[in-house]
Amino acid sequence: MDDIPLAALFGALFILILLSAFFSGSETGLMTLNRYRLRHLARIDHAGAVRAQRLLEKPDRLIGLILLGNNFVNILASSLTTIIALRLGGETAIAAGAGLLTLVILVFAEVTPKTLAALHPERVAFPAAFVYGPLLWICYPLVWAINTVTNGLLRLFGISTRDATSHALSQEELRTVVMEAGAMIPKRHQDMLLNVLDLENVTVEDIMVPRNEIVGIDLSDDWDSIMEQLMASSYTRLPVYRDSIDQVEGFIHLRKVLPPMLRGELDRDTLMSLIEEPLFVPENTPLSRQLLNFQREHRRVGLVVNEYGDIQGLATLEDILEEVVGEFTTDPSASGRHFRPQEDGSYLVDGSTSVRELNRALNMELPTDGPRTLNGLVLEYLEDIPQPGTSLLLAGYPVDIVQTKGNRVKTLRLHPHRRRPPRDSGA
Repeated sequence: MDDIPLAALFGALFILILLSAFFSGSETGLMTLNRYRLRHLARIDHAGAVRAQRLLEKPDRLIGLILLGNNFVNILASSLTTIIALRLGGETAIAAGAGLLTLVILVFAEVTPKTLAALHPERVAFPAAFVYGPLLWICYPLVWAINTVTNGLLRLFGISTRDATSHALSQEELRTVVMEAGAMIPKRHQDMLLNVLDLENVTVEDIMVPRNEIVGIDLSDDWDSIMEQLMASSYTRLPVYRDSIDQVEGFIHLRKVLPPMLRGELDRDTLMSLIEEPLFVPENTPLSRQLLNFQREHRRVGLVVNEYGDIQGLATLEDILEEVVGEFTTDPSASGRHFRPQEDGSYLVDGSTSVRELNRALNMELPTDGPRTLNGLVLEYLEDIPQPGTSLLLAGYPVDIVQTKGNRVKTLRLHPHRRRPPRDSGA
């Protein structure tokens, strides 16, 4: 070593520090790669992504190779530093050389390259993958021996390297990904994606038209009343029943009724021949499942029944789609009829309005794990039928009872922008 010029030793030390920086930075870059973006790039045959994905399929081998190389160059750099220190200042300079090398490696071969790789993993990992492929093939026997020993030690602690960690995202994790997508996904599209994820947690009972609001054709009425209802209806499909909805016959599509009506051939017998079989939907069916059921049955509307078979309401394909894309219909049951804005910023709201509809339209946070309607929420909270003029805090929102009718609250005044912290965890 005494014959080697100091310049050559310093040059070799510089190269070793660069190699140490390469191993440290590439390790961080490869391990922090976005696995889903990596799969996408590999699927479109990005060369660096294909090689990086192949390396990450066996992470124990990759880590063994990186640590083998990193420790080798660091130990070699330490040895060279000792030789240089001895030649420059004797044994007293060894401690100073060790301290200086530690600082240099820490700053230039650890912190800086790892920070760069953490900020831009693809820029570091993909070029490194071209190096690690051949290097792993060359050093495979040594890497295999090291991995065999380390895997044996892990098995002593009951850990198996075959238990690969799943990279599948849970529903809540996927929600976080969508919400943090920022400008990559427009806000409107983010809302739609989140609504799609929520379909599994929402049932047809949450979005159905309540039984008392179902509009249909009563075959017990006189023919003139039936004809008038058919001509004035704002709905495309109507349930047909006798006396009450419990004795439903089926559904009638007005598009099928129109031709015989225009020809003057429509009578009770013709009307009965056009009735379609009713589709019954259990009230606890998730919207995601019901959407598929509508698709499979080629239907757009169904009657919601409880566990005893009693009809509770009516659910349509449009109602489910509105859970994803928001309100898009102009029928009378749309939200504009259910709440009307006032000059003071409050809203006059119909008691039958869905809690979910209010939350979505007015950006409120009323509880959805209890009653489905605003009337039900008020009655559950007060445990009584309130008198007009009664005021209360509902989940922190000021609510005034404007009108009651029989055993229900008909009209309320909501102040969504004057929320106060709720005093308890309930309504």
